Amino acid sequence: MAAYTPRLVGTVTKYVFVESPDVMPSDLAIRAYEVSEGAMIKETCFGLQVTGMPEEVDRIIRHLRSIDPHHIFVKDRGFPPGDPRRCRANLGGARPGYFGHEFEFPLLRFVSCGLRAAEEAAEEERPVEIVIREARPALDIRKLIEIIESEES
Repeated sequence: MAAYTPRLVGTVTKYVFVESPDVMPSDLAIRAYEVSEGAMIKETCFGLQVTGMPEEVDRIIRHLRSIDPHHIFVKDRGFPPGDPRRCRANLGGARPGYFGHEFEFPLLRFVSCGLRAAEEAAEEERPVEIVIREARPALDIRKLIEIIESEES
């Protein structure tokens, strides 16, 4: 195996996920380009990928999160873009971490709801109200068969 020679020494890459009714990835990309001083910014289907020196990336992310703090989330990327050890161009198919994003993304709306509830509770100086929904009873098998048979006729 060939020795690995890093191309982007000292840089970090972070994913910025947006799950917002008001902000699109393209909105974030424009805002990131406006304040960037040399970081690489790539718009993705879920938000952005920002690569640069740690201080620059953190500054950009602070700015982006201020746009919609309850709906913008940040995650570290373990390998820099184009790293031959993980790049899908070298491995073929989706990057292994993509499937994790795909699983996590639908859960973000629940995190957003919790963040908003916690902030509102803090402003009112009250404990966070936790709502636990009772599980609905399972559909009786006889009722299911009845529904299926009524659809067939």
